[in-house]
Amino acid sequence: MRKRLVCVVAALSLLAGCGHAPASQNDKLSVVTTTPILADLTRNVAGDRATVTSMVPSGADPHAYEPSLRDVRTVVYSKVALSNYLMLEPHSVIKTIDASLPAGSINVSLAEEAQKYGAEVIPLVENANLDTVWLGLRVIGKGTAQGADRSSSVHLQLKSVDGPGDLTAYITGTFGRPQIYYSTTDGVDERDDVELPADAHTHMSWAFSKPGIYKATFAATLSTAKGDTPIGTQTLTIAVGADPRTIPELANRTVVDKGHADLSADIDEGKMIILSDPTGGGVRTQKRLSPDKSVVWVPPKALTEIPPTPAFRFLGHPGDSIHQLPQAVLGAHVHGEIDPHLWMSIKNTKAYVQVIRDALIKADPDGAQPYRENAKTYLARLEETSHYVDRKIASIPKGRRQLITSHDAYGYFAQAHGMHVAGFVTANPGVEPSMAQRRKLNQTIADLKVPAVFLEPNVLRGSSVLAAIAAENGVQVCPIYGDTFDDRVTNYIDLMKFDADSLAKCLG
Repeated sequence: MRKRLVCVVAALSLLAGCGHAPASQNDKLSVVTTTPILADLTRNVAGDRATVTSMVPSGADPHAYEPSLRDVRTVVYSKVALSNYLMLEPHSVIKTIDASLPAGSINVSLAEEAQKYGAEVIPLVENANLDTVWLGLRVIGKGTAQGADRSSSVHLQLKSVDGPGDLTAYITGTFGRPQIYYSTTDGVDERDDVELPADAHTHMSWAFSKPGIYKATFAATLSTAKGDTPIGTQTLTIAVGADPRTIPELANRTVVDKGHADLSADIDEGKMIILSDPTGGGVRTQKRLSPDKSVVWVPPKALTEIPPTPAFRFLGHPGDSIHQLPQAVLGAHVHGEIDPHLWMSIKNTKAYVQVIRDALIKADPDGAQPYRENAKTYLARLEETSHYVDRKIASIPKGRRQLITSHDAYGYFAQAHGMHVAGFVTANPGVEPSMAQRRKLNQTIADLKVPAVFLEPNVLRGSSVLAAIAAENGVQVCPIYGDTFDDRVTNYIDLMKFDADSLAKCLG
């Protein structure tokens, strides 16, 4: 996909350089946004002076959307590009914009710029509640000094493994489909490579065919428009089975055996480390460890059997025993440190509108007056909508203001309007929950005696874990919108009012 997209971008860039934009786009300012919500906000500011196109169509998941040839062409002919960013959109969408947007065009990451206009952000907090370490991969830093930007990426390549058996690292995506990242079953080569954006991390399962000591060597490389920069090479020591504190050569090392830990490429400092968070406290409790002085422990309780599903044959024969550090949060989910759903707070959305206004004025100075007038009118409507939502939430008894949803997209809404996020199935709609998450959600519903849980309509149309759990507990399932529109809800203000009405009706 990455190579195909680069070729498409190059071809269309040549096309854009040789030809002219379509006549309809010559008449108006051409604006491309990543999501329908951003497109709606932009249309309210632009009025009839701009043609606004969303890459992600209504009803699609912005977390998982892959750009098409048509999307690339749209970007090539745009004068303004507006993305949410903060890792909301897949990296392929961001790279499409950054690679295809013509020189001189305006490219804005709204969630980041909105903070200059008073938007408030909420950090993502991960708590896997596992009884083994949750081991992932991470890129630390921005890499500005090396010429990195949001289109840049870091390759974490497995170079060699010395151990008694095979090492396999993989992710399990939606509907249980595995994707192999590293595997020594067929040797180690250039395919054993993971690409991450700057300042991002991802979750993985790590499987070991035999107990013993594994020494896995990784190399990190920063790829920018200027070329590749080596970050460092480091060997990760993993003790599978036996307690490393009983092994003389490892006895003096720091044991990494709980919480969340990532093998990390620090692109600002130019080295690889282990970033360990044993208590799940986030930035406050993270520790930087040297892989040379640490050992990851895969304890005996990590022993499990290879499932009979054909998709997992890459691990060995069904029923055979392996040691495995589970992924905990299942799905191909790359994310950063900040909750990207800022627009679920109307205060933050007002900051978005101001960023959009100023971006349009910069691209089209002749339209400054109508852009300012349109923004002022829309900001007033947003303020009225905020009061409407407040009144609806106030009608819900305080003890019932408990929000349980399919994914973690409503923290800003809850904070702004006095709700409490009591639970969610997963942090991302494209991932599958673990059994521990299901049990916890069942217990939360039972303990709080909530009358309803809330699902996005596009999730409700498919199979839903939350709907099944609700049915088991005799709890109704009510609709809520967050990431996108459909035929019933077609704009941002209607989305916020619909959510307020649904919450008041089902919890009141």
